[in-house]
Order: sequence, then structure tokens, then C-alpha cells
Amino acid sequence: MTDKALVKFDRVCEILDKHGRNPHMLIKILQEIQEEYKYLPEEIMMYIATALDISPAFAYGVATFYSHFTLQPKGKNIIKVCDGTACHVKKSEEIINALESKLGLSKEKHTTDDTLFTLETVACLGACGIAPVVVLNDEVHGAMNKEKVISLIDKIKAEELANAQS
Repeated sequence: MTDKALVKFDRVCEILDKHGRNPHMLIKILQEIQEEYKYLPEEIMMYIATALDISPAFAYGVATFYSHFTLQPKGKNIIKVCDGTACHVKKSEEIINALESKLGLSKEKHTTDDTLFTLETVACLGACGIAPVVVLNDEVHGAMNKEKVISLIDKIKAEELANAQS
């Protein structure tokens, strides 16, 4: 095991110990681990199951039942595009296609290789009056189109490049 992997498991052990390694605290443990790593890695899920003396199937069952848990890495910037009825009628699919093209993503691949962006399509964001809607890192952007969303992506990429150079 590498030093990095040991550090990863040290943090998991801290979280488990904080909750007394109590299997009844599984959801809280998973929430804290996801907060730490931005997703629930497979090797950590197996470790949690062993440490809590529960079956891996039970741990995975909980993690996959609740929509706020993810077993896949997510990017630094989360882009949610509404494809509910109002947004779909106002061409949200064009926005999704433009983002997939710009970021090298697909229906199967949701996170960029550099983990800068994750694209999620959601059924409804509850902002039909300003459709089509995109939520970027919890900031709502209404009346979007493909040009506006690409401009947002370009702005973030420019900011990341500037931060990397400073």
C-alpha cells in the first residue's frame, strides 16, 4: 500500500472512530467520507463494511439507495442541466450536447479527465419560469442557451489557469 493510500485509510479510521464504529451510524459515516473524498471509493466501501461488521452488499445498498451518494468521482465544478418538461421544450438538450462536446463527456462519462467538471442531467430544478436552467456549483443560471453555458465553462477554465499560474 502506498503512503497516499495509508493516509486515505487513516482519515477513514478517524471518521469510523468518531462514530464508535457503530453500524447504525452508516449514513453519517458515508456522508462524512463522501465530504472528504467527493465520492465513495470502492476500496473504502469494502473497508467500511469490514470495520462495521456489515455485509458489503448492505453498505452498497445504502449508498446506492440515497441519491446524494455517488460511487463515481465528481469534478470540482458540478453542472446540473434541467431536462424537465419546460426546459426540454426550450432546448435543454442542445445545452447538454454542447457541454458534452466542449468537455469531452458523454451519456456514460460524466466527469472530465482532469476532474474539473461533472455534468449531471436532472429531471427538474423547480425553476420552470426561467427555463432552460443550469445550476453551476449551486448558482442558478436561467434562460440559458449553448453559447451562454460554453461562456461559463470558458470563464471557469480561464480562472483555473490563472490560479494555477499564480
